[in-house]
Amino acid sequence: SKLVYQIPCVIIASLISFYTVGSYKGIIRHTGFRDAIKVTLASLLMLIFLSGCVFVNRTIDVFENFTIPLSILIIHFLLNTLVLIASRFLFKEVYNLIFSNLKNESRVLIYGAGESGLITFNVLKQDKTSKIKVLGFVDNNKNKIGKEINGLKVYSPQILTEDFITKKNISEIIISIQYIKSAHLMKIVQNVSELPVKVKIVPPVKDWINNSLKANQIKKIKIEDLLGRAPIDLDNPILESEFKDKVVLVTGAAGSIGSEIARQIEHFKYKQLILVDQAESDLYNLQQYFWNKDVKNFTAIVGDVRNEESMQALFEEFHPDIVLHAAAYKHVPFMEQYPNEAIGVNVKGTKIIADLCVKFKTDKFVMISTDKAVNPTNVMGATKRIAEIYINSLNKLQITKFITTRFGNVLGSNGSVIPLFQAQIESGGPLTLTDKRITRYFMTIPEACKLVLEASTMGKGGEIFVFDMGESIKIMDLAINMIHLSGLKYPEDIDIKIIGLRPGEKIKEELLANDENTIPTHHKKIMIAKTRAINAKVFIKKIEDLCAINADLDAKKSVAKMKKIVPEFISNHSIYEELDANNSKIIVLKRA
Repeated sequence: SKLVYQIPCVIIASLISFYTVGSYKGIIRHTGFRDAIKVTLASLLMLIFLSGCVFVNRTIDVFENFTIPLSILIIHFLLNTLVLIASRFLFKEVYNLIFSNLKNESRVLIYGAGESGLITFNVLKQDKTSKIKVLGFVDNNKNKIGKEINGLKVYSPQILTEDFITKKNISEIIISIQYIKSAHLMKIVQNVSELPVKVKIVPPVKDWINNSLKANQIKKIKIEDLLGRAPIDLDNPILESEFKDKVVLVTGAAGSIGSEIARQIEHFKYKQLILVDQAESDLYNLQQYFWNKDVKNFTAIVGDVRNEESMQALFEEFHPDIVLHAAAYKHVPFMEQYPNEAIGVNVKGTKIIADLCVKFKTDKFVMISTDKAVNPTNVMGATKRIAEIYINSLNKLQITKFITTRFGNVLGSNGSVIPLFQAQIESGGPLTLTDKRITRYFMTIPEACKLVLEASTMGKGGEIFVFDMGESIKIMDLAINMIHLSGLKYPEDIDIKIIGLRPGEKIKEELLANDENTIPTHHKKIMIAKTRAINAKVFIKKIEDLCAINADLDAKKSVAKMKKIVPEFISNHSIYEELDANNSKIIVLKRA
């Protein structure tokens, strides 16, 4: 007779509790820890509700037969929680067992048994459309090797042989390691890409959708993934106010760096954005991009920074507050062949824009330089170093704040090594490499442009900002990895041909000169190079003389003058080696 009163009360209490917590909303075949917590909370709420009813009934004695012992309520809570959670997980496992046998699965290993690897495992296990069966983990942590995680064995990287892959019928290896150094990642890929498996990679956390990894985000590895580093956050609250209501001029706006700078500035509330370049086709494409996005207050102008009259007219019309100077010739072999053109754009063009900034009292001038300006061995690098010296000299006038940013090779830029190797692979090879020992620093275009914009807020004038670019990459390893990732073998399918260093080319690039040290900034990845003191008036006169000599189009005379301005400029594999002074050996010894 007591059940007549007790059962309806228990049913009502359970309905209220489970509805309030919302545990019924979870899909049972995707049950996880959060669902178990919800079931526990709902059962606890039901215990509290029933205990309250019993207590109230005992106090006012409404229903004589309703009383339930507290011990029964606690046992009910424990059994209820245990049975509901266990049944959910049991149903989930039965579902997985049934449906895993009905599909043609890809058998994979996850390289990385850390937090990222576990997240990857759970995502693949729960995604029933991926048709993937994880066989185990691979990790070089000795404390994990041989043990099991979630019932799967952790293997040593040494076990990854062709026999092991064939025996286990493994079709994919997924690399899931966050914040891994480029050199380490390249070594892993070089080892696994030689095996008869597909190599995939889990994207950086910053690219996860709503901070949650999805199975369809795990993609076939690209060479750009090997060169990435931990994302560099340049979040500066001053950045937006820096460009607010300002007239901003970007020279070289149609190039790889200039166009990305323009796209990033687009998000700020500037007054006017002026885009200048002599490459009218690329500038037209950029103009179409802005028009298609309905961007306001921008003007695209076809113009040459060497044309002083047209640049002066531009300054008279717009009076820019900030100039971001990306206009430059950058290809080392071409500039070694045509030094007068390099001087015309990189030195004279920079001089014209910088002089106009002083004349029209522009607030800031930010120049994009290169690591090739450090101890230059080629004409291009020397012209950029001379441009650095010139704007640093003008900074002494304390009218315009002149700032330099210096970084290495940019991924995906016009003429960079990766598109060249890709084209050579598509045509059947061979890949051409100048020297097996050659190394380079790499960064992405967005990173480079963020640095430029950050420098515009950070700089007080006269600084050279140097970017911590991590470890340099051996180009030979890069080439071999690109061949393997294309599904081909080296050297059987595609060979690598060593063609010798090009005129002016270095084996190893540098970010700092011999007499330069760095001082830190508020961002650990950005440093300021401490340069030697210069006599501004003397250097301005020397650079003016260089521009005058260059007007005669005598390449040898122009390069000889450059070497006097920049004594550390020692040509390498170049016809201009004969111009180097007797002290070149001393300078080379200093570098070593």
